Amino acid sequence: MKWLVFLVEEQSMKAALDELVPRLLAQENVIDEFSFHVVPHEGKNHLRDSIKSTLQNWGVPDSHFIILHDKDSADCRIIKQKITTLCVEAGRPKTLIRIPCHELESWFLGDLAAIDKVFGTNLQKLQNKRKFCDPDKLANAKEELKKYVNHYQQISDARAIAQEMSLTNNRSHSFRVFISGILKLLSTTD
Repeated sequence: MKWLVFLVEEQSMKAALDELVPRLLAQENVIDEFSFHVVPHEGKNHLRDSIKSTLQNWGVPDSHFIILHDKDSADCRIIKQKITTLCVEAGRPKTLIRIPCHELESWFLGDLAAIDKVFGTNLQKLQNKRKFCDPDKLANAKEELKKYVNHYQQISDARAIAQEMSLTNNRSHSFRVFISGILKLLSTTD
């Protein structure tokens, strides 16, 4: 069995990946070849502080690492370079690093139909509006989502929205890059 090991900032990303990854593995017909594990952290600093030791000390053979770190207001190139350096220092230079722009909720706003299914809203008609055409440009997607879903609960709703999200039709560029990175990883691991 090969393993995909995700290192993430927080529980809400774990909740989303727990729903998205099995669907992606099933879609690619590799569910019998791959399993996955998501390691949540208590924010960006905790994630960055744990990368080297986690990568160096992980004892499960055939493990492929994916690190997800929100962009927030930082420069994604600088974030990625710092994380790449940590991975190289840990002896895992092939670690896949993905930066959700600006945060997980941008991925959700890239698929308003999924939000409609979960909350009974009627937002899909807004998907072609400027701010929803490219939700990665929204500086605070979580606050934007709360405008439409005022009772948004970060962890439980992340799980519910992810259950409904399309793996192929999302306006978030960073989500599409994440999916394509995982697909490439699935097809190139031996």
